[in-house]
Amino acid sequence: YCTLDRRADPWELLVSTILAAQCTDARVNQIVPALFAEFPDSEAFAESTPEEIEPWIKTCGIFRNKAKSIHGAARALHERFGGAVPDNLVDLESLPGVGRKTANLILGECFGRPAIVVDTHCSRISQLLGLTAERTPLGIERELQEVLPPEHWIGWGHYMVEHGRNLCVSGRPQCGDCALVPYCAYALSESDESPER
Repeated sequence: YCTLDRRADPWELLVSTILAAQCTDARVNQIVPALFAEFPDSEAFAESTPEEIEPWIKTCGIFRNKAKSIHGAARALHERFGGAVPDNLVDLESLPGVGRKTANLILGECFGRPAIVVDTHCSRISQLLGLTAERTPLGIERELQEVLPPEHWIGWGHYMVEHGRNLCVSGRPQCGDCALVPYCAYALSESDESPER
């Protein structure tokens, strides 16, 4: 699940999610208190420069690109959205550094909108379970929307991350300890049992 500490405020989650790319949530959680003390809101980020943001995020990797994305997103919020993080997919995805995964996370976590976050864990495990044959995140999201009730969409992504990190680990799933085995196409194909049709 999302282990970023800053999840309630849409702007703070947006920044934290940009920082989490190719970085751990734990590292992001270490640096954001000082970052948000220096830049307390999106306006402060918009009035800064990427170069002023960089020293605060250096330990998150690809920090120059992330600083540009954060600065660009902050400016876009103030130029196009009155300083508020938009609450719809199209406008969120128009922000620098925000793709569909980040947009869906913000919609689900901050705005309570039905949204499925398809990351590598969600993709891999949903395929193993036999819930999707799709290979693209958008295709997987659409197929999952057909089989999961909307009120469970955001939770599904979080559960898949937790499950993928701790039990259904890539390359070495611990099927013997998994409660989903009776429903898992992969586990059933690996055992002597065959799935009921």
